[in-house]
Formats: sequence, structure tokens, C-alpha cells
Amino acid sequence: MISLRKPAHPGRILRKHYLEPLNLSITKLSETLGVSRKAVSAIVNEHKAVTPDMALRLSQAFDTTPDLWANLQKNHDLWCAPCTIQRPGRKYPESTWLWNRLES
Repeated sequence: MISLRKPAHPGRILRKHYLEPLNLSITKLSETLGVSRKAVSAIVNEHKAVTPDMALRLSQAFDTTPDLWANLQKNHDLWCAPCTIQRPGRKYPESTWLWNRLES
């Protein structure tokens, strides 16, 4: 069953549940993870996805499992996927395609 509410991007979870409560900057987190500030910023600002490598790094940094981060990303991606599929005979993806599926 498809949820009507869009799942949170992992970057939002990272920002709201880890960075803000711990008063941790993107720069400090990037140094801890051993990646560029740009890479962490892109995830936190919801512009890029959490890769399996990043899921491993985040799980080690925050004592979580890689599955947590991978599943957050998977759920977000699966919810967004129907909106980006171009239907045959259409020039652009049809944004109402998801809603048509929910009604049937």
C-alpha cells in the first residue's frame, strides 16, 4: 500500500534528530565521517541520496545500523519514483499518476 504522506528524506532525519540536538555542524560531521563538507551538506539539504557507503559511515558515527539509513533512503525513493515515470505517449512525467493509482 502506498502512503499518502511522503517519507522524510534521510537528510532531514540527520539534521533534526542528530545534528541539531547534538549541536553538531556539517563541517564537524564531515571531518568525523572522512568525507567532504559538500557531500554532507548535499544530504542534509536533501539534494543528494544516502549511498550505501554513507549509510555505513553514518551508522558508525551515530551508533545506528546501516539499514536505518538505507531504509530511510529506500522509502523516500520508492515514494517519489511513480511521480518521475514517463507514461507512454506523454511528453512529460504525469504528476497525477500516483493519485490515479491510489484511487483505483
